[in-house]
Amino acid sequence: MFRRAVVALVLVTAGCSLSGGDSQPADVTLVTHDSFTVRKELLDEFQKTTGIKVDVRKTGDAGALTNQLVLTKANPIGDIAYGVDNTFASRALQENVFQPYQSPDAANGPQRYQADGSNRLTAVDVGDVCVNVHTAGLKGVPEPKTYEDLADPKYKDMLVVESPATSSPGLAFLFGTVKHFGPSGWQDYWRRLKANGVQVVDGWEVAYNQSFSGTGKGTRPVVVSYASSPAATPGTRALLDTCYRQIEYAGVLTGAKHPDQAKKVLDWLISQQFQAEVADQMYVYPTRDGVALPDAWKQSAPLPTDAPALSSDEVQQNRENWVNQWRSLVQG
Repeated sequence: MFRRAVVALVLVTAGCSLSGGDSQPADVTLVTHDSFTVRKELLDEFQKTTGIKVDVRKTGDAGALTNQLVLTKANPIGDIAYGVDNTFASRALQENVFQPYQSPDAANGPQRYQADGSNRLTAVDVGDVCVNVHTAGLKGVPEPKTYEDLADPKYKDMLVVESPATSSPGLAFLFGTVKHFGPSGWQDYWRRLKANGVQVVDGWEVAYNQSFSGTGKGTRPVVVSYASSPAATPGTRALLDTCYRQIEYAGVLTGAKHPDQAKKVLDWLISQQFQAEVADQMYVYPTRDGVALPDAWKQSAPLPTDAPALSSDEVQQNRENWVNQWRSLVQG
């Protein structure tokens, strides 16, 4: 993901006595994806105030995280998980990975992005996946604006995308094409992209930092990335008509050893203090109401107001079939 390349992982943990209920310090294991990061000072303040030591266990991207949680649900590998997104949330919910918990702060914005009505997942951030364009790299060709434009011969050999079989933004882009062209139309669109020279790579890191011309390293001026990417890459912009809403959730794990302390960690993830830093630290948008974006984002990376997304039920029912069809169409 975009923020993996631009954010240093500075997580340091420290513990002290638990104030309140338990007489012994509590170690809470937060299972998350590789992109999670937080300032040492902010984490230290939380641990000092609550006496809860937060041990972080990173497990790859959102897909790998979800797989681990499902495979270990009988003997959970942590107390709370953060980073399951809306492309995988339905699977985690169907497998009863999470237990119900409604944070007192959920009504301050996160409830807008509920996965369902069970209160098992709480939205922590939004990170819309969009096509990004490097204007100078187009070398005088007019900027594309829509999905349809990307299949136009004038953009032949310009687009690089991540595989939906191995990448969360790649999967979100696939879902975006399904949403836009419909369940019976997206296949033909991908045939046209293939004929137009689309390059497919395993993940965001290769697509953005090696193939994309906006970073000064690649030759392709059009890439699947995030609505927030232009805030860190001058001379680029996101095509808002191609955005697909990606939401990341946190939840207390079923069978957690320290559920009460895990709930406090979840409360912290949607607190004003934590939410105010998600843009700078992880290059995503906060879900809490009233949290200001960095000044640079207001011009170059505003949150899309109407990014579409498929329903969790539709994703759950069709995810594997769509990915398999995509493989046959594009890689077959």
